[in-house]
Amino acid sequence: MNDLTAAQRQFGDGPLSRAAAIVYRLLVVELLLLAGVLPGLVPAVLLARDPSNIPFYAACAIPIGPALSAALYAIAAHRPDLTDLHPAADFWRGYRTNLGGVLRIWLPLLAGSAVIAINLAYFTAAGVPGWWAVLLVCVAVGAAAWGGNALVITSLFRFRSRDVARLAAYFLTRTPGATLGVLALLVVAAAITAYASEAVLALAGSVLALLLLRTSRPMTAAIEKEFTR
Repeated sequence: MNDLTAAQRQFGDGPLSRAAAIVYRLLVVELLLLAGVLPGLVPAVLLARDPSNIPFYAACAIPIGPALSAALYAIAAHRPDLTDLHPAADFWRGYRTNLGGVLRIWLPLLAGSAVIAINLAYFTAAGVPGWWAVLLVCVAVGAAAWGGNALVITSLFRFRSRDVARLAAYFLTRTPGATLGVLALLVVAAAITAYASEAVLALAGSVLALLLLRTSRPMTAAIEKEFTR
């Protein structure tokens, strides 16, 4: 029995096995992520890219929050052992566990982002001062960075929604490198959507989730050290 256990550990601990384990997890998580966002992805792809459809795009984006949260949870639960892989179980556990908390963050964020997008889309017709557009863009950027932090925190930790909101805002300046990383990923995601399609972005979902976790590591390490003990 000891020899068998040792052989299994040796099989699951090598560099090739570790690489295969993370690739397998990312592939499974990607498939489940696609399944989770499919109810919104299909109508989003069919919608015309017109400002009048902004509210419908926001509605189509509702499934993204819970699915992305589950992906973050499943990837964070990764162990570099090819003999101990349960990515599908981790994904659905994260989905069920985080659903309520994520929606309490995600829905207000989508609603606020839609209002800002509509104001910017019809800015000329509104006849408001130019500085108002600059202010709206700054608010949108700050909200996007805050939302990225809040999504990671909700996915990995068990805090009340108000505490998630406070921590997400606090770490915008506490870990500026992580904040810039989140914004960079959002720029990449926006560029993929603009120059390709929402479907292409969805196909890169698990990789973007992995990069978001890596980018947010300073924040999650600080939270684990200072707020969970």
